[in-house]
Amino acid sequence: MAVYRLIAGLGNPGESYLHTRHNLGFMVIDCLSQHLAGGGDKTWQKRFGSEVMEGTLAGCKVILFKPMSYMNLSGMPTSQCMAYYKVLPEEVVVVHDDIDLPFGVIRIRKGCGDAGHNGVKSITEALGTVDYVRVRCGIGRPNGKHVPDFVLDRFDLEEEKELEGFIKRGAMAVEALLSMGLTAAQNAFNREV
Repeated sequence: MAVYRLIAGLGNPGESYLHTRHNLGFMVIDCLSQHLAGGGDKTWQKRFGSEVMEGTLAGCKVILFKPMSYMNLSGMPTSQCMAYYKVLPEEVVVVHDDIDLPFGVIRIRKGCGDAGHNGVKSITEALGTVDYVRVRCGIGRPNGKHVPDFVLDRFDLEEEKELEGFIKRGAMAVEALLSMGLTAAQNAFNREV
């Protein structure tokens, strides 16, 4: 068992992507960074072409991780970070947006396919396994809009009203995984409608 758990949020770097649906993983990681305790000055460090922050969350030593390589290339920096900290795939949690879930719905899964999500696909290819946990944050399906345009667009006004609470629930799901384990966290979050 590694000393650390790696919590990776998926998104795209740069101002133009900051508040887009595809950056929901980054938003959850930023929320978690505010709850981090212990060690260091709690600022983001630049490593592996990514942003990294170490600390303690829900009683576990964690690395919060945001790959800055663009979504479809997230795998290589994630695997580099894992190698540096000696983290195994089963000790990785990947937080990402998911168009197959309605907006605001969270599902915790382990060992499933990428369902066309390029960031998840890149991580699976780099790790050579699906044996890691995913916190899937639903953004809903585009209503007649091309999927790439939809995920790279900002949240609409109705979504914005609920976004802060949604991000906090995503962070709570990660903390539940750390404190309660996979099955209990799934029981708590996967039953939500």
